[in-house]
Amino acid sequence: TAGQPVTQGALVKPGDRGFLAAALGPGMRAVTVPVSAQAAVAGFVFPGDRIDLVLTQTVAGGGDGDPLKVSETILRNIRVLATDQRTDNLVGEDGKTQVRTFSNVTVETTPKMAEQIAVAQTLGSLSLSLRSIADNSQELEEAIASGAVKVPNGTDPKAEKAMMVQLASQPSAAKSSFQTGADVSRYQRSTVPGKPPATGGQSMSGVPMPAAGSAPVVIQGPVVRVARGTAMTVVPVGGKN
Repeated sequence: TAGQPVTQGALVKPGDRGFLAAALGPGMRAVTVPVSAQAAVAGFVFPGDRIDLVLTQTVAGGGDGDPLKVSETILRNIRVLATDQRTDNLVGEDGKTQVRTFSNVTVETTPKMAEQIAVAQTLGSLSLSLRSIADNSQELEEAIASGAVKVPNGTDPKAEKAMMVQLASQPSAAKSSFQTGADVSRYQRSTVPGKPPATGGQSMSGVPMPAAGSAPVVIQGPVVRVARGTAMTVVPVGGKN
């Protein structure tokens, strides 16, 4: 509240209970994603960085052949809150930030994105893609140019700058991109294997196919024998089978 003095009890320090909840933006959620050293940019991801989340999965489809292998960027511009259980950077005796590997990363997302991450973890493996600091301003400029983001006319420069910073810090699920195995190697497929042709039902000649283990179908009435190369097909003409 304005005019209220700030006391020691009103402050939350890193490591204190409730610090992570206090660090979240209004309406945001904290989600932890398990990662390996290779999937976490070899430890070069620190609290406060911005990342993209990439899902890699194998889609078998319903047919024969190798499954489709695909990676897609499902979320962009996500803020890293913590790596493992650290919410701050580890500094050595020389004053430099120490790089260390971690097995979990906690990120800030919207409630809907938290649900998407939960589903993505059941579909395949997740990896982190570290974003450049310049990417946020570039994407914001593209959004303004395309009309996706509108800046009111006559806005105070300070208020406009604050709005720009707020927009640039928002995570996004738009502009999802993907790459299939065929985009990497000519020996990989680019689509999901199709379903195998149906073997039951009727044959190409219109005569019902007998079920496995049953007696062959006896055709009654006039028939026409059609020869296609060395294959002979019997087609009924009128009458009942």
